[in-house]
Amino acid sequence: RISYLFNLQGPSMPIDTMCSSSLTAIHEACEHLYRGECEMAIAGGVNLYLHPLSYVGLCANHMLSIDGQCKSFGKGGNGFVPGEGAGVVLLKPLSKAIADGDLIHAVIRGTSINHGGKTNGYTVPNPTAQGELIRAAMERAGVHARTVSYIEAHGTGTELGDPIEVTGLTQAFRKDTPDTGFCAIGSVKSNIGHLEAAAGIAGVGKIILQMKNQTLVPSLHAQELNPNIHFGQTPFVVQQELGEWKRPVVEIDGETREYPRIAGISSFGAGGSNAHVIIEEYIAEERVPISVTAQKPAIIVLSAKNEERLKKQAERLLAVMREGQLSESSLADVAYTLQVGREAMEERLAVIAGSMQELVDKLEGFLEGRDGIPELYRGQVKRNKEALTAL
Repeated sequence: RISYLFNLQGPSMPIDTMCSSSLTAIHEACEHLYRGECEMAIAGGVNLYLHPLSYVGLCANHMLSIDGQCKSFGKGGNGFVPGEGAGVVLLKPLSKAIADGDLIHAVIRGTSINHGGKTNGYTVPNPTAQGELIRAAMERAGVHARTVSYIEAHGTGTELGDPIEVTGLTQAFRKDTPDTGFCAIGSVKSNIGHLEAAAGIAGVGKIILQMKNQTLVPSLHAQELNPNIHFGQTPFVVQQELGEWKRPVVEIDGETREYPRIAGISSFGAGGSNAHVIIEEYIAEERVPISVTAQKPAIIVLSAKNEERLKKQAERLLAVMREGQLSESSLADVAYTLQVGREAMEERLAVIAGSMQELVDKLEGFLEGRDGIPELYRGQVKRNKEALTAL
């Protein structure tokens, strides 16, 4: 339906692998991008409880937390807490996103999916398959385990599932390093519950926000750790308090250097469908600022519903400049944002200015009602609304 609504004509499919659905969707989207079957991809997941049957089923299988708390890696984990939510990401090849000047939140380095096969029960995970999954994602991404500084775990908060997950993670990391205690681990499920089909995309959102703020947030209800997990013998440390997310400085093959913030995220579906994604922060190259001069002036455009609001818009822009919130070097950015990042309304104003002071002078003249201001243009778009209404 999304493809129908937006007239998108590339591959379009719903994916249901239980709790790993949204990460599997991201994996599939990346595969189609690699094969050139689409230029961009929308991938994500949604989880809504629209009928009591879901709750009845969870209760019948004794899957819900007795006290209503998701204790990811915490002592007394006794089941998961249902949560509702939706999330989506727009994916493009990195080179294309850079060329288009897009705002890049993070980079997907590698993805992997597999299945745990036959186990002791339909909902019992396979730690070996989980380890192989994570290892495959890291190898595909070309990432050394020692440079991964955060894991957003599946972490449903069960006494059996959490230890199995840590076992699989440890197996994957041990192939690169015997080091312990260098990688933070947590789960957003302790904050918002288990979003089932949307669990993976919720974790992706958490990772990106942590990268943006260079901060690791705590997993809740984990002040006392699960006694069945011996974290001191693993590469992982449960994030129990707010802390700075530092870029790791690591020696690999005799070379010591700083690495970007890299995170792994896991989603494991009931029945055995597993997915893992490696995400890296995007470090942009220094951009050469565009300088505005009298010879290369900027075009500043404003618009509003009516003349009164147009004057108000001009007053607001003037106030920001008078308060010193905009520097001379930001004039080109102001012009760009006003041209492409704002809806164009009926009343229009355009000013050509070679400097911030020239823009201030012309806007002041406009507000004072002066005529004949050079390179200041006023207009109104007639939309003939009556004719459109009749049609």
